Amino acid sequence: MHRSERAPTIRPLADMPVPRLGIVGGGQLAKMTASAATQFGCEIVVLERQEDFPAHSLDTHAIIGDWNDPRELLRLAPLVDVVTLENEFVCPEALGTLETQRFAVWPSAQTMRRVQDKFLQKTVFALAGLPVPRFAEAPTPESVRQFGFPAVLKKRFQSYDGKGNATVRTAADLPAAWAKLDGDRQPLYIEAFCEFRRELAIIVTRGRDGATVRYPVVETINREHICCVVKAPVTMPAVGDLAERAIGAVDGVGSFGMELFEMPDGALLVNEIAPRVHNTGHYTIEACVCSQFENHVRAVLGWPLGSPAMVAPAAAMVNLLGYGAGPGTPVGLAEALRVPGAHVHVYGKTRSAHGRKMGHVTALGATPDEAAAIAQRAADCIRFGGTI
Repeated sequence: MHRSERAPTIRPLADMPVPRLGIVGGGQLAKMTASAATQFGCEIVVLERQEDFPAHSLDTHAIIGDWNDPRELLRLAPLVDVVTLENEFVCPEALGTLETQRFAVWPSAQTMRRVQDKFLQKTVFALAGLPVPRFAEAPTPESVRQFGFPAVLKKRFQSYDGKGNATVRTAADLPAAWAKLDGDRQPLYIEAFCEFRRELAIIVTRGRDGATVRYPVVETINREHICCVVKAPVTMPAVGDLAERAIGAVDGVGSFGMELFEMPDGALLVNEIAPRVHNTGHYTIEACVCSQFENHVRAVLGWPLGSPAMVAPAAAMVNLLGYGAGPGTPVGLAEALRVPGAHVHVYGKTRSAHGRKMGHVTALGATPDEAAAIAQRAADCIRFGGTI
């Protein structure tokens, strides 16, 4: 049961013995952020659209309402010191309403405007001199034909985990891709198809004062556009340089995840950035001195950032994905817990669906492959949904 809603009261931070963190969204990212915040004694207030959500077991108080409604955000903001986000889909104009009333919101509404529209995000990066795939607006099928093939057609908004992408290798693929993405009603853009060598990612945390820390570069293995395995570290300092420039270009505050393509000739192309803690950084909970979640809390509260250094030579994470529709209770958890060195995280979602992220397993090792093998052994024991 959640604590009944308090009447909004605003007190100076100096008079608040317990820091209060507001999180918009209550999924697994909010849950892990809340877990990191509670180690500092923080109280957590979550604004969620639905009554049942993964972070409910860790919040001090919950507000159920539409996070795109400024009135609901204004129920949250007076209860906390800082408002932060667990997803990139909150309306920037609604967040701007909080800022005009001098509530602290990180990442800011301006950052969200630059990042939420994937075409605008790419434009900002290109103007900042960052290497990105060739891209263009795609208002009509004809504009895609003029761009050329092969290419990837993408939604400008509400796109994640491959939901909102369609590969068009030839003109024959275009009608189906256009229909899949509802191109007659949804704004789309097109970018060149990249025959990359591997996909890389990095978490960088940027404080309110501009100070940054960068986590190790990781290799990600994706299937059906969904991240399945993360291996750390990859020695490639240039990735961190690009990530810091990208976060600076959008004036970001907090932990951000950036995904890149490493091309066959070694060149790097920035794919996209997420203005929040990121799936590719979950390994940092066990593998780093200060996790991406703890550093996000530190950043948005204006506190000094912690060390991102790894505590072992290597680490890996394997995502636990739903096999199909069914309950969110894991089958085989006891067997997974018998795997030495495996750290199992179950998010507490009530329902499974094919490809839905239901949890993850991390492990440390002497090499990334050794760590990945340990994590995979535990992950193979667990199943969510579907017919066994």
